[in-house]
Amino acid sequence: MWRATAVVALVALVLHMLISHYPAEGPAEALRFIFDYLSVRRAPEEVVAQAWDSLIRAPSSGWSRVAVGVNACVDVVVCGIGLMKALGLEHGSNVDHDILQSGEELVETLSYFMQKGVAAERFFADKELFQKIAETASKFPGAQHFVGGNAALIGQKLSTNPSLSVLLCGPVGPKLHELLDDKIIVPPESLQKVDEFHLILEYQAGDVLGEIKAPQANRFIFSHDVSNGEMNKMEAFIASLEEFQPELLVLSGLHMMEGQGKEERNRRLQEVSVLISEIPNEISVHLELASMTDTTYMNTIVEQQVLTIVNSIGLNEQELLFISQAGSGPHSSQQHWDGTPDIGMVSDIIFWLLKEYGRTDMHMDSDLTRVHFHTLTYHILATVDGYWGNQISSVAAGARAAGSQACGTDTIDPTKVILDSPAEFVLSQTDTLLKNKKMTLSPTNPVRVWQRENISFYITPVLICVNPIRTVGLGDTISAEGLLYSERK
Repeated sequence: MWRATAVVALVALVLHMLISHYPAEGPAEALRFIFDYLSVRRAPEEVVAQAWDSLIRAPSSGWSRVAVGVNACVDVVVCGIGLMKALGLEHGSNVDHDILQSGEELVETLSYFMQKGVAAERFFADKELFQKIAETASKFPGAQHFVGGNAALIGQKLSTNPSLSVLLCGPVGPKLHELLDDKIIVPPESLQKVDEFHLILEYQAGDVLGEIKAPQANRFIFSHDVSNGEMNKMEAFIASLEEFQPELLVLSGLHMMEGQGKEERNRRLQEVSVLISEIPNEISVHLELASMTDTTYMNTIVEQQVLTIVNSIGLNEQELLFISQAGSGPHSSQQHWDGTPDIGMVSDIIFWLLKEYGRTDMHMDSDLTRVHFHTLTYHILATVDGYWGNQISSVAAGARAAGSQACGTDTIDPTKVILDSPAEFVLSQTDTLLKNKKMTLSPTNPVRVWQRENISFYITPVLICVNPIRTVGLGDTISAEGLLYSERK
């Protein structure tokens, strides 16, 4: 009897403390907390996965035809540490090179990012040396060939939906054509005789290169890719739309132009911007950003108003911070993220991004109304009210897909993933009213929603794969899955 009385007293005490700690969220949040930590005896990863399944529903009006372009290649995935040893490049200083000119600069840049456990992508300037490295990588034990390039990966993911017709426009060589899903429509203008190869150097948490020990699993990508670097299939992509008649267009590849000279890059970016602006208004346009190093180039993308002529963007923490730095936005003085990006800071930048470049006012000359942000431990989706529906399903589906794909499973396996997202967070680091308001993420309630003016924010944790099978393309999978569950109002 005394045990029951003690438990009741303890619950009452905890309930009182939680309501005092979270006055704005009240008894419901307190009871949910107690349920999570006193009643639920299953692993939190299992609870999150089941909660997602109950939340995710198909959109009432989904897409039927999606066009994707314009970067495509063959990814050669190989053990990064093993390849460096095979090339005799086991040691190097931790130096970041924007463009790789030699094997020494390759290992130095790999070491730099491996020490941080951060993904990165670089252009390798020496064509002949790259071909030799690519040949060694292709023959390396365990090397695998996959569909590569953000556009091709998104197209491949979308093609798994039986109700979708998917067109892919990009430089498609014979090996890539063989790897693509048979359902994907490839315009004749996209076909070329030689494939573009990208080398993906993967490493696991604890892997050692020289004196560097990787804090977490990730990858480093490099290539000598001229076709994608010039986005030379963009004109063919736009020309294919009239016949294909898509409802959604997904564009990626801007980051591939980073390796070009400044004048050539700016000229081509302007041409691409004009082509995007010519896409009919009834077609929704999503722009997928990817790893960049040159803040000047990001500044050019912002100045060219590329963000304002698309409806939706997908990006990670690096690109989000770059955009803020390019536009002198919130927290732009921060050079890089230290560990997990602070949720309050991320939401500040997303809010500013939509207010500065989005259509938050009917009088603004912009189409941008959706931002899908992803980082290792959580995702945030933000939309301007009145333009998008089913976004709880969208953000949850993206996170669920990330956990299953990284582990190479069809569904989430709770024994292969961990929940490592912040349990509580503030909604802003700059807004006076929001910076003191805390919100919690719990296993039974893994999607939380809040409002900031006329922008809705949706956040969910990520179930991180403990021993990932393949980390390449996770961002593309996240964005593709999120778009599949989104509906445009």
